[in-house]
Amino acid sequence: METSLIEFRGQPAMRATGADGSTLTVALHGAHVLSWTTADAVERLYLSPRAVFDGQAAIRGGIPICCPQFNQRGMLPKHGFMRNLPWENAPSDAPQTLRLALRDNEATRKLWPHSFEARLDATLSPGGLRTVLTLVNTDAAPWSFTAALHTYLRVDDIADARLKGLQGANRWDSLTDERYAEKAGALHFDAEFDSVYGAPARPLQLAQSGGTVEISQSPTCTETVVWNPGAVLGAKLADMPEDGYRHMLCVEAARIDEPVLLAPGAQWLGWQQLRVL
Repeated sequence: METSLIEFRGQPAMRATGADGSTLTVALHGAHVLSWTTADAVERLYLSPRAVFDGQAAIRGGIPICCPQFNQRGMLPKHGFMRNLPWENAPSDAPQTLRLALRDNEATRKLWPHSFEARLDATLSPGGLRTVLTLVNTDAAPWSFTAALHTYLRVDDIADARLKGLQGANRWDSLTDERYAEKAGALHFDAEFDSVYGAPARPLQLAQSGGTVEISQSPTCTETVVWNPGAVLGAKLADMPEDGYRHMLCVEAARIDEPVLLAPGAQWLGWQQLRVL
């Protein structure tokens, strides 16, 4: 795999090209996966053309890291701080892998008074991308966290997309605050959609006319979040075009409902695997 340091919309990023011609681009800001193209040169992730690249704000699209807090469930800024800080390129022995690392520093300790090491490994395979978030407790005391890999998958038109594999899963609909078992064999999207599911045992499939992407996640990620802003909310998002909602669906590997309590010296690993069928 060939790797290089590039400039992406004015910000530093790592770019990798796999043996099959697939490509991967990861910003140093937030260890944020910006682009994944398969060997057929098709972009598989959605990155908003209006995303802010100033080295401070969260980037709209790609794969943001939400950690050590999901959304606003706690005292930290929304989705924690890891997506808003500079990470470092780090060596990896794994083939076809880009690794970035973040350690606690003065900025993180002002927000969250704990010592830690975080790593993101993004690995290319033929038709596939695996993202792995690892957290290590380097402190003398335990600490707890929640996390998500907030993946924006690109779709040609959300009206034609179907997400299969969540039938029977426990669902919390954040828009209505209702909890129930999902009845639909395939989810379709014609308005704002924001739900947290108990992660199913089998991979999901995002199907559209251009093909199908299989989505799986580690057992340590006990929830799957599905989100699309729809036309009304989408029009209010300054960092997304008005029709941006039509071209994306977030399917996120997450650990939300039960925070992880990590002992000193221990590590936690959560992953998501995308594969084009």
